[in-house]
Amino acid sequence: MDCDVAVLDLEDAVAPNAKIAAREAACAAVRAAGFAPRLAVRINAPGTEWGEDDSRALAGAGADCVIIPKVESAGDIEAVAGIMGAGCALWAMIETPRALFRLEDIAGCEAPLEALMPGVNDLAEALGATPGEDREPLKSWLAMIVAASRVSSLLAIDGVYNRIDNLDGFAAECAQGAAFGFDGKSLIHPSQIAPANAAFSPGAAAIAHARKVVEAFAAPGAEALGVVRVDDRMVERLHLAAARRLLARHDWLEARKGE
Repeated sequence: MDCDVAVLDLEDAVAPNAKIAAREAACAAVRAAGFAPRLAVRINAPGTEWGEDDSRALAGAGADCVIIPKVESAGDIEAVAGIMGAGCALWAMIETPRALFRLEDIAGCEAPLEALMPGVNDLAEALGATPGEDREPLKSWLAMIVAASRVSSLLAIDGVYNRIDNLDGFAAECAQGAAFGFDGKSLIHPSQIAPANAAFSPGAAAIAHARKVVEAFAAPGAEALGVVRVDDRMVERLHLAAARRLLARHDWLEARKGE
C-alpha cells in the first residue's frame, strides 16, 4: 500500500466497551511489526479515562509514532511524551477552539512533536461551522495551523475528507490543501491514496522549473547575486530555497519508490 503512515485508531472508531480490547490489539500489532508503511496509533484524548493507559501500553509495546487527539495545550503533548519517551514521534490533532488560540505554544512544546493535523470534523462541530465542499469557514484556521507548523519546522497534515464515493471532490480538496501548504493528507479509504499522492507530489513542470532555478544561481557569476532571471521571470533567493526543498522532496519520493 503506497501510503506513508498507517494509523490504528483507538479513539473515534472504537466504542467505549471495546477500548481495552482495541488497545491490546494495537499493542500486538506494534510488537509484531512487519508493516510496509510506518505504523502510528491514535490514542484516546488526554483527560479521558483511557488516554494515559493507552500511552503506557504503547510505550511498553515499543510504539514509535503516536497521534494525540484533541490537544489543547503544550502540556497535553508533554505529558504523553513523558510516558512514551524521546524515541516516539508525536502528532498533535487540532480539534477545538481553545487549541486554535494556543497554536504557537502547542507547536513549540518541549516534546518530540513531528506534525500538526486539523481534526476538521470535530473542529467544525466545536465551532458550529458548516464547512461545505470548499471548507470556507475553516480556511483561516487551516492557514494558521500550517503557519504554526512552519514556525516550529513541523509537518502539516491536512484533515480527512468524508465522502469516500466522491473522488473528484477529494482530489479538489487535496489540491486546496496543497495550495495552503499542507505536506500531506489524512485518509480514510485506500481509494484516496493515489489522488493524495498525485496532489502532494511535485509535478513534472514544477520539478523542471526548480532545477532551472538551482542551475541559474549556480551559474558562473551568479553565486553571489540576490536575483536572477529564469524563463522571463525575476527569481529571488527565497525561490532558490523553495526550489531546493521541492527537489529534496522529489528525491525522497523517488527513493521510496525503490524500497
